[in-house]
Amino acid sequence: MAINKYDEMNEMEIDIMREIGSIGGGNAATALSSILNAQVNMDLPKVEILGFNAALSSLGDPEDIVAAIFVEISGEIEGIMLFIADKEFSNAVLARMVGKTGADFLELSEIDSSALTEIGNIVISSYITALSTLTNVKADLSVPQFGVNMLGGIMSLPLAMMGQHSDRIMMIKGKFKIGGQALNSHMLLLPEVKSLNVLMKKLGVE
Repeated sequence: MAINKYDEMNEMEIDIMREIGSIGGGNAATALSSILNAQVNMDLPKVEILGFNAALSSLGDPEDIVAAIFVEISGEIEGIMLFIADKEFSNAVLARMVGKTGADFLELSEIDSSALTEIGNIVISSYITALSTLTNVKADLSVPQFGVNMLGGIMSLPLAMMGQHSDRIMMIKGKFKIGGQALNSHMLLLPEVKSLNVLMKKLGVE
């Protein structure tokens, strides 16, 4: 039976997305290990289908300042992806990439922003590569966009863009361990519902 909205996904379909998240996270960890010159691992991700307010609450205080990397997906599947980097994750990355500690999100240099954009793009690309490989679908990514804002403001973007498709958000949450330090990772993957059905059909789930 076709999926008409995210909250109609059954446990098998959510497990499939969790497996894609696990493979994507593993790919991302391998890529980050090389760039950061450190051992990077990721624990088994958790996939949740949440309403906007519940998703926001699970991420933190709406007034927390965060960095976000955003891309649009096009091709055989369409949608958006958003990687949210909190201050702890960003500081760990910037310390290894540009030797900067205690970075202030509101005073990031162009080099800082470029470094975080590169990291977010690598993570997002790793997930899309896993998805494309498993399902044999072609998916193209737009040039990544970087922004710093309050969490509530960042989360309003997927709601504004995808609200006509669903009032729910698919979140892939896990922890990257960089040099033994556990850091939260928040990925929002929002394929259009039509694309979600394409993915499930490709994987033999009717």
